[in-house]
Amino acid sequence: MEIIKKISEMREKIRLEKSRAKSIGFVPTMGFLHAGHLSLVQSAEDNDDCTIVSIFVNPTQFGPDEDYESYPRDLKLDAQKLEEKGVDYLFAPEVEDFYPRGYNTFVEVEKLTENLCGSARPGHFRGVTTVLTKFFNIIQPDRAYFGKKDFQQLVVVKRLVDDLNYLIEIVGVDIVRENDGLAKSSRNKLLSPKTRAEAVVLNQSLKEAEKLIREEGIKDTDYLKQLITDNINSKQSLEVDYVALVDPDTLEDIQEIRDKVLIALAVFTEKTRLIDNRLIEL
Repeated sequence: MEIIKKISEMREKIRLEKSRAKSIGFVPTMGFLHAGHLSLVQSAEDNDDCTIVSIFVNPTQFGPDEDYESYPRDLKLDAQKLEEKGVDYLFAPEVEDFYPRGYNTFVEVEKLTENLCGSARPGHFRGVTTVLTKFFNIIQPDRAYFGKKDFQQLVVVKRLVDDLNYLIEIVGVDIVRENDGLAKSSRNKLLSPKTRAEAVVLNQSLKEAEKLIREEGIKDTDYLKQLITDNINSKQSLEVDYVALVDPDTLEDIQEIRDKVLIALAVFTEKTRLIDNRLIEL
C-alpha cells in the first residue's frame, strides 16, 4: 500500500491505474477506522481492481461548537489496518493542500439537507458535499462506498452524483454493529463507560418501534416518535437531538406509515453526538 499526501501525486497515481484499465473503488473516511469502515473497504476490494481509501478529518463539515479538534485520529494504526485489507492507496491530504489560502468555493445539495442532521447541524452537508466533490474530481472512481448508518448522507451523495453527472456508482453498505447492537462509530471511543452502556437504548428503541409497526400495526408516527424519545431521555447521560420518521427517498417527515419509512435519530452525550437509523419496508 502506498500512502499519498499530495493531491498532485494522487492524480499521477490515478492516471497510471486508469492507463492499465483498472476499475477504481473509493472509500472516503475521516479515519480512526473500525469494522464499519472496513466493511466498506471489503466491498471495494470485492468489486474493484484498485482500492483507494481517503482519511481526512474535514473541517468544513464541523460546526464551531462541534468536536473537530477532539475527533479521534490515529493515522499509523489506520494505515496498518488498511494494508492488512489489501488497499492499494491511502490518500491522506493535508488541510492546507486541500483548502489552500483563499479557498472560497462550495457545493450544496438543497432540500434533502434541510431535515434530520441538516436541520440540527447547519452547514454540515455543505462541507460534506464540497469535500466529496473535490475527492471525486481528484480520484475519479468507478464506485464509491458509503455506510447506511448515515442514511441522509447516502441519499444526498446519490443526488449530488446524479445532478452533477458523475459517472460514479454510489454503493450503500449495511450498518455494522457492536455485539450489544450499538452502531459502530469512531465517536464511540469518546463515550464514558456509563454512557457507552446506556447508548444501547438507541438500537433497542429502533427495534421496539419496528416491532410495533410490523406486529401491532402502529402507523402513527407521532406516537412512535414520542415512544423513542421517552426511551432515550430516560437515560441520564443521553439527550435526544431529534427523532424523525421520514420518507427514505425524499427525507421529508411523514404523518402515517404506508409502505416504507426511515426512522432516524440523533442523540447528544456528554462529549459527542451519536446517530442511528432503521429502514422499514412493509
